[in-house]
Amino acid sequence: MFKNRNTFLIVSSSLISLIIITVLGFQTDMIVLDPKGPVGQIQKDLIMFSIYFMIGIMVVVFAMFTYVIIKYRGDRKNVTSKDYQPDMHGSTKLEIIWTIIPVIIVTLLAVPNAKALYELKEPPKSSADKEAIVIHATAVDWKWIFSYPEENIETVNYVNVPEDTAVLFKVTAADSMASFWVPQIGGQIYGMPGMVNDLYLQADEPGEYEGRNSNFTGEGMTHQQFNFVALEEDDYQEWVKETQETAPKLDEETYEKLMLPENVEEMTFSSTHLEFVDHGTNSGYAMGIREKYGVEIKGIKVEGVSSDHESDSNSNSHSHSHH
Repeated sequence: MFKNRNTFLIVSSSLISLIIITVLGFQTDMIVLDPKGPVGQIQKDLIMFSIYFMIGIMVVVFAMFTYVIIKYRGDRKNVTSKDYQPDMHGSTKLEIIWTIIPVIIVTLLAVPNAKALYELKEPPKSSADKEAIVIHATAVDWKWIFSYPEENIETVNYVNVPEDTAVLFKVTAADSMASFWVPQIGGQIYGMPGMVNDLYLQADEPGEYEGRNSNFTGEGMTHQQFNFVALEEDDYQEWVKETQETAPKLDEETYEKLMLPENVEEMTFSSTHLEFVDHGTNSGYAMGIREKYGVEIKGIKVEGVSSDHESDSNSNSHSHSHH
C-alpha cells in the first residue's frame, strides 16, 4: 500500500498521535469535568461538546490527509508528464467549499455557547423557588475576602454557602485584576478595581471545593486560594448564628492590614468592610493604604491615592475558627 517509507511514517505517526491525545484526554483526572452544581454542569457540557466536535474535525482532516497522500503520491501507477500541471490556478468550487466549512463550524460552536451565556446570567432554574444569597467577593494581593451584607458577616480565604441555593457573587478587586474560579462549581470571572461583575453559582452537594485566583498577579498568587464550603441548610443557618454571636467585629484598622500584599490565614468577622469602603466604586483604597504604611514592592515604594484615614495602627488581625 505504501511504497514510500516517508509517507507511511507520516500517516502512522499522525494516527498514533491522535489516539494518544484522545486516550490521555479521557484518562486525565480533571475536576472541572466533575461538576457539583448546575453552572459547572453547563460549562462541562460545553467543554465536552467542543472536544467531541474538534475530535470529529480531526478525524475528517486526517482521513482526507491520508487519502490525498496515497492517491496523489509520486510513485503511483499510470502517472505521466501530462498529469503534472505546475501552472494550474485553482478551483473556484474548492475555494467556496473551504470557505463555507469554517463558517459552519464557527456557527455550530457559537450557538450553544451564546445560549449558555444568556442562561448563566440568571439564577439556576433548579433553585428558582429560593431567594439567592448575595456575597461580595473581593480579591486582594494575595487573599480573598467574602462579605455577606445581609448576614453582616465577613470571611477571609473561605466562603460558606447552603447547598441547593443560588449564590450571587459580586466579584471585584482591591488592587490587581484577579480571576474568581471554583472549578467544580463554576466560573471563572474577572474581578477588577472600580467595577463589579456578577456571577451566579450553586452547589448541589455538601462538601469542600477548591477555589482560586486563576489570573497571574505576582509571586503570592499561587497561594491565593480559598475553600468553597457547601453546607446543609441547617448547618449553614447554625454557622451564621454562631458567627454573628461570637466572631469579632471587623474594624477599619484591621481591614487596612488586609490590604497589604501578603498571604494570610482564614479569618471570620461579624461585620463587613462594606460599612466603610466599596472597592467596586473606590479603586484607589488599597493603594492609598499601602502608601500610608510605606509598603515597598521589589524596592519600589508604592505611590497611589492617599487614604482618607490618617490614623496609623499596629493592631494585629483578628482570626476566628470557621467551619
